[in-house]
Amino acid sequence: MSPGTAIDAAREAAFRCVRDVDADDAYANLAMPGILSALRLSGRDAGFATELAYGALRMRGYYDAVIAHAARRDPSSLDNPVRWSLWLGAHQALSMRVPAHAAVSETVDLARRHGGPRVAPLVNAVMRRIVEREPAEWAALVAPSASREDLALRHSHPLWVVNELAAALAEDSRAPELEALLAADNEPAAVTLVARPGLAERDALPGTPAPLSPWGVTLAGGDPGAIPEVASGTAAVQDEGSQVVAGALVAHREVAPGETWLDMCAGPGGKAALLGALAAQHGATVDANEIHEHRAQLVRNAVRALPEGVVTVTTADSRNLAANAYDRVLLDAPCTGLGALRRRPEARWRREPADVAALAELQAELLAAAAAAVKPGGVVAYVTCSPVLAETRDVVAAAHGLELVDARPAVAELTGTPRRSWGPGPHVQLWPHVHGTDAMYLAILERPRG
Repeated sequence: MSPGTAIDAAREAAFRCVRDVDADDAYANLAMPGILSALRLSGRDAGFATELAYGALRMRGYYDAVIAHAARRDPSSLDNPVRWSLWLGAHQALSMRVPAHAAVSETVDLARRHGGPRVAPLVNAVMRRIVEREPAEWAALVAPSASREDLALRHSHPLWVVNELAAALAEDSRAPELEALLAADNEPAAVTLVARPGLAERDALPGTPAPLSPWGVTLAGGDPGAIPEVASGTAAVQDEGSQVVAGALVAHREVAPGETWLDMCAGPGGKAALLGALAAQHGATVDANEIHEHRAQLVRNAVRALPEGVVTVTTADSRNLAANAYDRVLLDAPCTGLGALRRRPEARWRREPADVAALAELQAELLAAAAAAVKPGGVVAYVTCSPVLAETRDVVAAAHGLELVDARPAVAELTGTPRRSWGPGPHVQLWPHVHGTDAMYLAILERPRG
């Protein structure tokens, strides 16, 4: 930092996060903690920095349209430090309660520091044009219609992603809800804890009981890592939808003592730990398999508080596991992650349509392996954190050796909700704008006995 230059540290942190994500393909949720630590930010300042960085990354598509109009040029022609600074400035001016003069002056200072003094006049002029209009005026100017294209721009999603989400909503009898879903994708997700059954009591955790999971607690704020139960591994941060789809595998039918369960793609371990806690209560055991050793280590850490011998962590390709070995199998398949856009601000800009086809091929191979691994009469829960039809219903429809059954009764029993509230079935699709969870997909399949 040059002598005499005062840069707001929270904005500096946000800039570094945006830079690392856009220039170096970093993940925002992994990059930001180190940046906050380096700048010694905590509390409200850390919260401001995180909201600013994540919001700018989510909304960059929309902000580029605003910047293009205000700068009268293609934003891609701007130097990177200028463009990044303007994303941050636009987010402060249009989506945060930052006074116009502060949004302008701090953005100019940030751009000057990282782009040099020559960029200051341009950034100043663009920011002044941005703050001249109210947020609603900008939306009406750059994305005025109800077309799919303008909807995608207004809510800052790639058009192909919007088309995939629209198709999934229509298949779930929710076609009119597209804009509500896109808006929900841009709202930061609440932090939800799981009180692992038999290890921690939900009532002992801070926060309020989550509406769906019998083990879930929604935090109002604070550092989850400072909660003793989280530190010990008897509780953990876990999306409520993730808790529900894992729990549904157990709720689907009564557990017989001595059952053996398999979590095929177990990293980073949240579902494996929940299944392990439930298995311990029912006299069952779990094999948690993960192909990557570093993720297998995360699983070992996640299950550290469980009784010895309940969960066995292995490292192998799940397409080559023992046949006819398991009573229940959870396949939380690798996917595009388009159901978790609230949590991963850069994800919507990282994925390409070609990713869907490649992942669908892998998902089909894994589901075929699950069909082989489960015993005759056994149960498979196929789960993705994506609602995209090619990754969900299409994969399940092509499954050989398994019969699709209605997942709604298990989910309804687990959550204490009416079966009819879970759509037409037999699949269950959770949605951010409806359930407040990631867009988790669940199909329950059984292997015939004959």
